[in-house]
Amino acid sequence: MNILAVGDIVGENGVKKLKEVLPNIKSKYNIDFVIVNAENSAGGMGITSSIFNDLKEMKVNTITMGNHTWGKKDIFSFIDNPMIVRPANYSKGVVGKGYGIYECNGKKIAVINLIGRTDMPIQSDNPFTAVQEIVDSISSNVDIIVVDFHAEATAEKIAMKYYLDGKVTALFGTHTHVQTADEEVTASGTGYITDIGMTGPKKSVIGMDVDVSIKRFLTSLPERYKLAEGECIFNGCIFSINDDNCRTEKVTRLFFV
Repeated sequence: MNILAVGDIVGENGVKKLKEVLPNIKSKYNIDFVIVNAENSAGGMGITSSIFNDLKEMKVNTITMGNHTWGKKDIFSFIDNPMIVRPANYSKGVVGKGYGIYECNGKKIAVINLIGRTDMPIQSDNPFTAVQEIVDSISSNVDIIVVDFHAEATAEKIAMKYYLDGKVTALFGTHTHVQTADEEVTASGTGYITDIGMTGPKKSVIGMDVDVSIKRFLTSLPERYKLAEGECIFNGCIFSINDDNCRTEKVTRLFFV
């Protein structure tokens, strides 16, 4: 089983980049299941029904979100679709769900979305206790568990790796938009990478216009961010999973223009 996780799609051009490269990636790497983080896909903040439909047409299996889940009001019209998974540690009673269970090649795959609390501009419940509750409730009913941890702090993501080691099949980080080179498979068979990067404008500051970003740092004024334009990069990661024991055997980073 090969599971592809696609790094945060930034803007409509990022969506176009995914549409352009996904068929070839699926074919070349024999991809069975696709997870896409799309919380920045609509103008850099949120997701629209149009982009949601585009991702469905691309045969994406699961869409994860993050701190910009509610960036576009459109999401309330499709938040209950089984494809959409928002952070599980949002406050109790929030619409949507924090994990989904899907069938692929005779296996049941659970995809859990979490959001970090360190240096994140949003209040949330404890991601460690939240994910433990979910894992405890579903582990006997699924074959594979994959976690998208949308977090700012590297330390928080690495701590989660050790906390979930052997409890989940794969754990990958999103949100920082910069791909890390620390992919590994633990002795317990959990695939891990701190951040899978972004799919969006190459000449940018994590997807945003360079000049506007520099001005913000120079002046400390709340200059409105705008999306960068031009050529896009693709970032993602493949988790190759043993079909017999459902543990990760290999983690492969993808990064290309």
